[in-house]
Amino acid sequence: MAYIGNQYNHLEKDLYKAPTVFSSGSTSLDTANDKESVVSDCESGVSGPCFDQPSLCNNGLIQLCSGDKAHDLITRRFLSSLGSMAVHIKDLTIQKNCFAGVTWQARLQSFQIFIKAMEKKCGGGGDANVKYAWCAATRDEICKIVEHGFGHCGLPKNSGLYGHGIYLSPDDSPMESVKNAVADKNGVRYLMLCRVILGKAELVQPGSKQCHPSSDEFDSGVDDLSSPKKYVVWSTHLNTHILPEFIVSFRATSSLKGFLGMQDRLKMPTSPWISFPALISTLSTYLPPTAMNLISKYYRDHKDKKISRHELIQLVRQFAGDKLLIAVIKSSRTK
Repeated sequence: MAYIGNQYNHLEKDLYKAPTVFSSGSTSLDTANDKESVVSDCESGVSGPCFDQPSLCNNGLIQLCSGDKAHDLITRRFLSSLGSMAVHIKDLTIQKNCFAGVTWQARLQSFQIFIKAMEKKCGGGGDANVKYAWCAATRDEICKIVEHGFGHCGLPKNSGLYGHGIYLSPDDSPMESVKNAVADKNGVRYLMLCRVILGKAELVQPGSKQCHPSSDEFDSGVDDLSSPKKYVVWSTHLNTHILPEFIVSFRATSSLKGFLGMQDRLKMPTSPWISFPALISTLSTYLPPTAMNLISKYYRDHKDKKISRHELIQLVRQFAGDKLLIAVIKSSRTK
């Protein structure tokens, strides 16, 4: 079975080129390949103008400015990955986690240990599959995570579509995280850019109730093995396999919601189709009530913007099967 360990992480390589090392005190974060990490230490100088936005928290976060290599690289990669949507992003600010204090130093060392353990698990000098990934969270959630680490009180909310854990977006696909970012009272939205130990990832089907790896062979989950848009880190691995290194905050223009709506409309099929209410009504004559209750629930989740149209379609395909769906659509077309 193919898995994502051999995929290339562009942000990872680019950040390695930065001549600075992420450290606090005498401890630094080595990568899986013993290369330098990405950010200067808390005493390093930065140059260029900063957007005048108050610090998210006063607990080990410092704001990076234009001219800092990590700031400029993350900004460039983030905006270019958004494509035409980038014009809706304003007042972009980046803060970094300095891992201040004994507790964060312990978490930092723990992350290193788990990288080494994953390498051994993957065959001695194997690939721990460490990636950068985006995670949407509210301001309050991030403050709790920075102060206490991940937990039930500081767990970014998700739809639960792919099991119980934290969903992250690959560094070159931040769109899903941007769509899930909730604005605070000042209209500011927040994302965490985290380093994540994925190890060997397994495919997780929509509607899964999974909360840990299905076997010792796997370590994390993905929605697609060849081109994942979601990394799933299980609830059992939150504080050992995720290291939040940067906090990216931004404001979005009022047209952002309309832009995302337009994106969904552009995905509308040109081939024969049937509306979801009509499809649900027809499927109810073929599928058991338990399956129909779940389909109806996911349709409500879609209407409430909790899951995307694509995710809803995948769920319906899982319950109904393509053969039945094709027959229902063809029947609807003849009518």
